Amino acid sequence: MRKITRFVFVSCLLVFSLLLGACGQSAGQGSSASNGGKTLTDVTIGLGYIPDIQFAPFYVAKAKGYYSQAGLNVTFNHGIVTDLVGSMVAGRNTFVFASGDEELTARSKGVQAVDVATIFQRYPVCLIVPADSPIRTLADLKGHSVGVPGPYGATYVGLLALLYHEHLSVNDIHLQSIGFTQVAALLGHKVDAVMGYSNNEPLQLRRQGFPVRTFEVSDYQPLISNGIVTLQTTLRQQPQMVRAFVQATLRGLREVIANPEEALQLSKSYVPGMDLARARDVLQATIPIWRGNGHLGYNDPATWQDTATFMAALKLIPAVPDVSAAYSNQFVS
Repeated sequence: MRKITRFVFVSCLLVFSLLLGACGQSAGQGSSASNGGKTLTDVTIGLGYIPDIQFAPFYVAKAKGYYSQAGLNVTFNHGIVTDLVGSMVAGRNTFVFASGDEELTARSKGVQAVDVATIFQRYPVCLIVPADSPIRTLADLKGHSVGVPGPYGATYVGLLALLYHEHLSVNDIHLQSIGFTQVAALLGHKVDAVMGYSNNEPLQLRRQGFPVRTFEVSDYQPLISNGIVTLQTTLRQQPQMVRAFVQATLRGLREVIANPEEALQLSKSYVPGMDLARARDVLQATIPIWRGNGHLGYNDPATWQDTATFMAALKLIPAVPDVSAAYSNQFVS
């Protein structure tokens, strides 16, 4: 396989923020009086995207008082951030909702980040083609145009994973950076295929009467998706706070799975202008991704190893001698 151009997930901010991390600074160490006079610990989580129903487990945990019952005053930091882990190292977040590839990239640069609960049990990215496309297998991708937002993020990693599985490289396809216009690009036949999220773009296309087929990355290459990530210093200094946050979030996740309609209503106040019909579709498509094999929040050692092996094979990170340092299951059970 031809060498694939190295790409960078962690921005230059990380280099500077490492200096802050070396001083042992971490967010969430303050406290505030709330909940009937009970002192709560301030905690922030960077969610890395605009408010959306995909964050319902967090919203429900807050709306139903699970965080406050656990002694936490939780703030959600929304917004598209190019370096989520770096924002945590810089002290702006106690936790971030980051994927395994993001975390391993940060760790390769010296950041001692740890995934304490993987919420998305399946990597929610897929290749999307029109239903009548001649692309019937991954091998058929050769010579075709594929649109991605850019050479970064989960959609790009997902494409690399699909190509890696088929022993192809980006040189075997016509890669096009199309921004976040996957739906319009496929509707307008500007590309032959696009990379998107399993619980997003395929739903939008089908709602517009455009039938599609998908190739789910998790069916071809095991990858660790988004989970609750914090710093090793936080684990060492505040293990009970970490456990409380993880357990309250998993309680919220169980509630969403058991009562999706209630979750929709509770999430409305956190998602301004939420389209209820669209959110319901996204929620129903996301529940199987959260559920996985039924062990909510679990960090699967084999999938972590597969993720590290894949990334090292493509020279995205150096070889990882001991990937078990990147995750922990002690707060899940």
